[in-house]
Amino acid sequence: MFGTSGIRGTVGEDVTASLALSVGRAVASEGHDRVVVGRDPRDSGSLLLDALAAGLGECGADVIEVGVEATPTIARAVSAYDADAGAVITASHNPAPDNGIKLWTPSGKAFGPAKREAIEKRLETATYELQPWDGIGTRRQRTDAADQHAAALREAVSIDDPPHVVVDVGNGAGAITARVLADVGCHVETLNGNPDGSFPGRPSEPNCETLSTLMTVLETTDAAVGIAHDGDADRMVAVDDTGAFVPKDVLLALFARTAAGEGDRVAAPVDTSLAVDDALAEEGATVTRTRVGDVYVAERTTADDVVFGGEPSGAWIWPDETLCPDAPLAACKLVELVAERGPLSELVESIPTHPIERTSITVDDKSGAMDRVEERVADRYDDVETMDGVRVESSDGWFLIRASGTEPVVRVTAEARDGARADELADEAIEFVTGATK
Repeated sequence: MFGTSGIRGTVGEDVTASLALSVGRAVASEGHDRVVVGRDPRDSGSLLLDALAAGLGECGADVIEVGVEATPTIARAVSAYDADAGAVITASHNPAPDNGIKLWTPSGKAFGPAKREAIEKRLETATYELQPWDGIGTRRQRTDAADQHAAALREAVSIDDPPHVVVDVGNGAGAITARVLADVGCHVETLNGNPDGSFPGRPSEPNCETLSTLMTVLETTDAAVGIAHDGDADRMVAVDDTGAFVPKDVLLALFARTAAGEGDRVAAPVDTSLAVDDALAEEGATVTRTRVGDVYVAERTTADDVVFGGEPSGAWIWPDETLCPDAPLAACKLVELVAERGPLSELVESIPTHPIERTSITVDDKSGAMDRVEERVADRYDDVETMDGVRVESSDGWFLIRASGTEPVVRVTAEARDGARADELADEAIEFVTGATK
């Protein structure tokens, strides 16, 4: 039920008020006595939040409701309000018919595998600690979560020469980004700034295909940076001063290089580009790879020598601030970087990139196929990483074979410093998959 990003699915089919009620009961029954709840702008979020809060209260938890806010705003409020857990009603970058529930710890890290399994077990067995009339939890509202988050963002950056910035909120919950950048002196324009869970301005997921308006604005004005968020503002991507979409691996490399110094490590998932390794090598720093999913990146950033964590999906974590992917913080950090070091287009050009191949192969039995792939790859290679899929690294490149968490496909990624070599690695990886499905 829980993926690495919580529960997600189509409202009325996979995600219902009944499910939200049960999740609330399960969270409270696991001993979380004080829970912060909030949601993104999707219309379905209102009834799902009410059901979740009812389940929490039925099992004795006090509920603090913060309303429609960005996911990192809600996640930060867990600690700020001295709560035991947080719950956000959101489907993040998914389309309007979807919704979901993501659970947070006071550190800002999403519930990990053990906590998710405990919730799932209670859902499967309907084992809840329902309370009598005088043991029901309270429910109250707080309206200062965004103010506290904004204050933390202002404190986290220093922008001496604030540039012109365009923020595409995507009709989501990320207006706090525009607010804070204006507070620190930037000339800020917004696109799709009206919260609307039907996402009329563009699809919720921000990428090169969905950000044509933002790219045009950057190309035709003097704006220095374009920022875009998904529906709940846990993702941030960028457009440079020429109107070009910044590749996500390049953005990860820029953040990593800025955060890390000699001997430091940066956490990134197994599908991260060599561009990040190369950028960190210049600083005497290295990558420590994790499973795909911000919860795994966040967990790795708790190590003393890990100073930053990121996913090419657009999730960025500065552990000294919070273990939640904080897209408004990332936006502020990027604007600070441009103000200090010059045009974003030139910073992008300073990150060498390499040929990378990606493809997906439809399979009937993902688990069985991956078992056979792992066996065949191990027969051919001595050094095989199986932390998340099957990854093989050579002196001049790597390939990754990994089952999708949501679709009946196996994904293949291959990268090398030479295009022909990248093609060879991709062909070899594809052969492993097709051979395992015959």
